[in-house]
Amino acid sequence: MKYIEKYLDYLKVVKKYSNKTILSYYDDLIEYNEFLGNNFKNILNIDIDITKEYLKYLYERGINKNSISRKLSSIRGFYNYLVKEEILTSSPFNSIPNPKKDLYLPKFLNDKELNKIFSVCSENTPSDERDTLIIELLYATGVRVSELVNIKVKDIDRTNKSIKVLGKGDKERIVLYNNHTSRALDIYLNDAYHIFNKKNSEYLILNHNGGKLSDRYVRMIIDKLVRKANLDIKISPHTIRHTFATDMLEEGADLMTVKELLGHESLNTTSIYTHITNEQIKKTYNMAHPRAKK
Repeated sequence: MKYIEKYLDYLKVVKKYSNKTILSYYDDLIEYNEFLGNNFKNILNIDIDITKEYLKYLYERGINKNSISRKLSSIRGFYNYLVKEEILTSSPFNSIPNPKKDLYLPKFLNDKELNKIFSVCSENTPSDERDTLIIELLYATGVRVSELVNIKVKDIDRTNKSIKVLGKGDKERIVLYNNHTSRALDIYLNDAYHIFNKKNSEYLILNHNGGKLSDRYVRMIIDKLVRKANLDIKISPHTIRHTFATDMLEEGADLMTVKELLGHESLNTTSIYTHITNEQIKKTYNMAHPRAKK
């Protein structure tokens, strides 16, 4: 356990990983350590046969390929750390490839659904102004909900319509917004923000007590707007992020630009959205082409 704890400290202090990411590593490594204990093996003294046994164990439990890949990545990172610290001379997991991931197509909103949600947004009350700004920012920028609630007023450049956000691993990036969002932002800052900001907060999106809005509350706001729009769908802030990426690519944005705006580490992560647009192209073709309909 002490080596796992040292590794988790390394991820926090040196790599600057978020608490959520570190918790995932912790869960994966504890599960792996328990497997070794049940098989009377020491975490520092394993060979290729044990790594294969663990892979077999995960498959037999019915765990999907994507989760297995993540677990292997956590364990591989742990052993690479031990090699780096000269506790081990080599990693037993480097020769174990990740299983080919299942293709996961993220859910996104179509134009009709998105427009319905925007149509029920209003500015009748301070809460309405804030909720409208939340939807506008999520769709205009593609930010994660954790990034949204951590935006500070000082991070906004209203002249250039840009916002500095702090993403995964505390990496900063610049996102852009449009005239619709600019209008919603002006209304909110000139009115509702002063009503909510009872504690002289530096954050943009506030609750009625003047504190930073929680991720969970943002989800509740989106649920409320979906019900108000009479849509029989279940969405999350991440659905709007997926919609942003899909719409950008469909309108001609290049993959690298979308990657930078989303704050993805790898282009492979962003490329999943090309599968969505390709599926949409095929669907449109099959509906529209005279011979395809026969």
